[in-house]
Parts: sequence; C-alpha cells; structure tokens
Amino acid sequence: MHAICEEYRAAATVDRDHDAADRRAGRRIGCPVLALWSARGPLATWYDDLGGPLAVWRDLADEVTGGPVSGGHFFPEEYPVETAAALIEHGMRSSG
Repeated sequence: MHAICEEYRAAATVDRDHDAADRRAGRRIGCPVLALWSARGPLATWYDDLGGPLAVWRDLADEVTGGPVSGGHFFPEEYPVETAAALIEHGMRSSG
C-alpha cells in the first residue's frame, strides 16, 4: 500500500517536474510506445480536447500505437490473453 501511495504522490509532484524539464530540453521518448487503456473507462473522453490518449503520447514519443482494450480499470487481469496478445504484437512490430 505504501508503494502505491508513493507512486501517486510522485506522479503529482516530482514526475511532473521531470516531465516539464524534459519538454523544455526537447527530450522525447525514443523507443516505440504501446498505450492501452480500458474501453469501459473514462480515459479516452478525458483527453478528447487533445485528440485522445494516443495524441497525448504522440506529443511525448516518436512512435506510438495502441488503443482501448476490453475490460475495466484492471483490464490486464480481466483480459490477460487479449492484453498479452497486444504486448506480443507490439514487441514483434518494434523488434523489426
């Protein structure tokens, strides 16, 4: 529980500072990024004004793929086979 709380704390504080410094320096994520989110959750609509979750990641990384996955907040546990398939496909595409 402590580690989970620390992760949320960092995301709202020091991680934001690090992200801002990276943006100012023009640093981007250079490796292929796979962004997955719950098809039943609110994430996609939270970023509608920015073009959706993929647009948010494309602002940070050079190569971004992904999309919504069946299930709720814990979709990897609810749909492990589908999640694993997306990860494997991403790995195969990324390794050339």
